[in-house]
Amino acid sequence: QAMTFHFSCENVPLLFSGLTINSPGEMAGAFVAVFFLAMFYEGLKIARECLLRKSQVSIRYNSMPVPGPNGTILMETHKTVGQQMLSLPHLLQTVLHIIQVVVSYFLMLIFMTYNGYLCIAVAAGAGTGYFFFSWKKAVVVDITEHCH
Repeated sequence: QAMTFHFSCENVPLLFSGLTINSPGEMAGAFVAVFFLAMFYEGLKIARECLLRKSQVSIRYNSMPVPGPNGTILMETHKTVGQQMLSLPHLLQTVLHIIQVVVSYFLMLIFMTYNGYLCIAVAAGAGTGYFFFSWKKAVVVDITEHCH
């Protein structure tokens, strides 16, 4: 197999020795499958973040004085959240992390076939997944944050 980008539809190995693409129809099917696998990967990342936020426990608030403008003192509050190691949410996060790592390596190996169609499927699926799943990702801004 050449280590350069190509747009072949014949004799293209796909992850497993018995899974070889040999026709334009098979390539179209593989394109759709890889596209959705990349979308799933992006969705899984966001789902793990949401689950983590929902399962966080032991919230602590720490206030500390910091110098402000003109010699004033401001109180800066930090929120610390944690999760118990021996808990169902942490076990679920661990299993989902394993799945996320395996899928990410599958996508990397698919990209490394150097097949242009499959590379486009990975990139387009990741972009589409990000578009659909990341738009409501919360951005937390600390209003007490100071830039020096």
